[in-house]
Amino acid sequence: MTAISALSQPVSARDPNPDWNHLCETVRMMELAVAQVEAAMTDSSASVDALTGTFTSMAGTIRLMEERIQALADDAATRGVRSELLGAAGHVGGMVRHAIIAFQFYDRLTQRLSHVSNGLSWLAELVGDPPRAAHAESWLTLKQRLRSRYSMPEENEMFDAVLQRGLSVDEAVREFMQKINRKGDDIELF
Repeated sequence: MTAISALSQPVSARDPNPDWNHLCETVRMMELAVAQVEAAMTDSSASVDALTGTFTSMAGTIRLMEERIQALADDAATRGVRSELLGAAGHVGGMVRHAIIAFQFYDRLTQRLSHVSNGLSWLAELVGDPPRAAHAESWLTLKQRLRSRYSMPEENEMFDAVLQRGLSVDEAVREFMQKINRKGDDIELF
């Protein structure tokens, strides 16, 4: 709990707390956003882990099937069935590869959400400490701390677009999407 949020209790319109101020509410709202992001990532993580394990196992089984099919006698009686089974295994293998690419996108998403969650927590700490928040050095330290956590070039580019070049959120997202669309499916797990 931040210093500010410990000072006052939640307020309702009917019974305002005499210690209420907009800063406390701002910090609480940031903390709520962090809690929502963390809950969403935790909730989805177990399902995605199970699916990842399933698709990894399926890929191994498909490779085994292809090896066994290749080992079958190549004569006139089995040639058609053998070719059909290899084609089906190749098709299913392609579907598994597409699913794995989707999981790679999920991996990138969770990394970004984790960085957003950390950033909001650090921002709430800074905003919740008015004497610290009044100093430009504290904000510079926060920015450096945020930037040091980014592991993907796109995150650094977004940081620069908004905080260095002064683009609006819409402009920065549009620029980001244009780069992603040019880049294509070149995705890797971290």
